[in-house]
Amino acid sequence: MNKYIAVFISLLCLLSFDALAQKERKFIRKGNGLFEGNEYENSEVEYRKALNKKINSYEAGFNLGDALYKQKKYDEALKQYQALTVTEQDPKKLGEIYHNIGNTLLMNRKIDESIEAYKESLRHSPNSKETKYNLEYAKRMKQKEEEEKKKQDQNKDKNKDQDKKDQDKKDQDKKDQKDQNKDQDKKDQEDQKNKPEDQDKKKGDPEEQQNKISKQDANRLLEALENDEKKVQEKVQKAKAAAQKTKRTKIKKDW
Repeated sequence: MNKYIAVFISLLCLLSFDALAQKERKFIRKGNGLFEGNEYENSEVEYRKALNKKINSYEAGFNLGDALYKQKKYDEALKQYQALTVTEQDPKKLGEIYHNIGNTLLMNRKIDESIEAYKESLRHSPNSKETKYNLEYAKRMKQKEEEEKKKQDQNKDKNKDQDKKDQDKKDQDKKDQKDQNKDQDKKDQEDQKNKPEDQDKKKGDPEEQQNKISKQDANRLLEALENDEKKVQEKVQKAKAAAQKTKRTKIKKDW
């Protein structure tokens, strides 16, 4: 009797497991249909339903990672793929998982890590042409990135030199302007010092200015001198005339 009960329980468990597996497959198929129709968000929901029915479903977990990747949820996709590597033992599947890890890291601009992921993928699946292509692509991206960084560093150094030249020129201009202002201040001080003397010269010596006579005064003085001279001449003529008269009178008495 107990033997039949054990067989019955085993059969019941098997039927229950089969029913869960069918539901898991049902959600995966629905999720795949939505994924092919580019309905990645809805496909994510169906894959999660499938994982609820069978938590260790490789197909549901792998496809869930793809749905997250398509929605550009790269961090979530990376965690999903990395979780699969913990329990998965099949080399082909591990090759697929690490290939997708490499793609996810590359989209996050983690080029060095993506190169390592592609290399790990090829260790499990060495004949994957797609992984080899992606590995070469990642290496070229790294090379290009290094060249751009080198160019940026060179431009940075060039700009730094130019900035130094510009600053030196500004400092020199500032110094020249300061010297020019200093010279101008000195010249202004000298001009200011000399200014009163020039003004005095322009004004002239007060004593000299007092000795100067106007043209009218000069004419009047000249006229006065001429009058005085005229009077003197008249007096001289009168004196000569008187002397002649006196001489003629004396001569007449001797006769």
